[in-house]
Amino acid sequence: MSINFNIYTFSAMIKKNLLKSVFSICLLAVCLMPLSAQAAALRGDVDNSGDVTISDVTTLINLLLSNAAEGNEAADCNGDGAVNINDVTTLINYLLSKEWPVIEVYEPQYESFTVGSVTFRMLLVEGGTFMMGGSEDDPRARPWEFPVHEVTLSDYYIGEFEVTQALWRAVMGTSSSNNPSWFTPTNGYTANYQLPAESMTYTQITSFITKLNQKTGKTFRLPTESEWEYAARGGKWSKGYYYIGGDDVDAVAWTSANAGSITHVGGQKAANEIGLYDMGGNVEEWCSDYWSDAYDSAPSTNPTGPTSGTMRVIRGGSWDQAYYVCRASARHDASTGYKSAHTGIRLALSKQ
Repeated sequence: MSINFNIYTFSAMIKKNLLKSVFSICLLAVCLMPLSAQAAALRGDVDNSGDVTISDVTTLINLLLSNAAEGNEAADCNGDGAVNINDVTTLINYLLSKEWPVIEVYEPQYESFTVGSVTFRMLLVEGGTFMMGGSEDDPRARPWEFPVHEVTLSDYYIGEFEVTQALWRAVMGTSSSNNPSWFTPTNGYTANYQLPAESMTYTQITSFITKLNQKTGKTFRLPTESEWEYAARGGKWSKGYYYIGGDDVDAVAWTSANAGSITHVGGQKAANEIGLYDMGGNVEEWCSDYWSDAYDSAPSTNPTGPTSGTMRVIRGGSWDQAYYVCRASARHDASTGYKSAHTGIRLALSKQ
């Protein structure tokens, strides 16, 4: 028994020492590995040389020109989660100063409100300055999306989701939807009060907001057109996506190509940079501004649009519209008596 025990003990010791040896060899191999392989994700080391030099600027520019930069962790020099021309500027500034900018981490801030049994959240949008309107090199941009102009906004709140049928019923006592014939079980539609409210006129919306404010003691309103676009672009956290929330429209929006001719419960598509859902699709959304065929080109602060008019602004795409309407600058108008199953609302609230 003693001999067998010693044999087993000796065997265990051999295995233990062998494992230690293997670990030591692996550790030594890592230490002797070329620096470029160890530092593959070194911030700014785009060419994987093990150091950050001027050659990384050239490499980064070439990656951008060939559309091969996305997903390259080292190339995300400013740490915003995307790789674009801004990273070139950050990299050059680092080479001049040897200091990287502090990377801010976005932390959404919400306020919750309850009406009856329905609770909804408003997301704080940090104010800032942005260029509003269509891009000059965007072939989908329309004349009424110009001129591009500078807008500065104060902090405000905007709905995380579009107003649901449940919230509308809790305030108004009746449903907003008239259940149009194309919303049928045969195309997948089922009655669900978590679906967005739709089919209401501007006058009905005004009544809804008045009653909501009476019930909550707050001053909810529709967003201004500039507030809507700024939030859709991701505010100060914008990554410059082509569509609202991303460059893959199917990942962020319900459109005529993927919605199946029905509305959908909010939150099934990806949120935009600041956590807002369905701004580019599902139902388009009324804004408070009167319509204008062209913007004022002068810089403005907290603009509210023309002082009078006959038409109001509607923003965002919907379940029965084409994908390209899901751009942040896309806009159109409608009379205050207009209502449609593809048009709803999203609430706004000024920050006190």
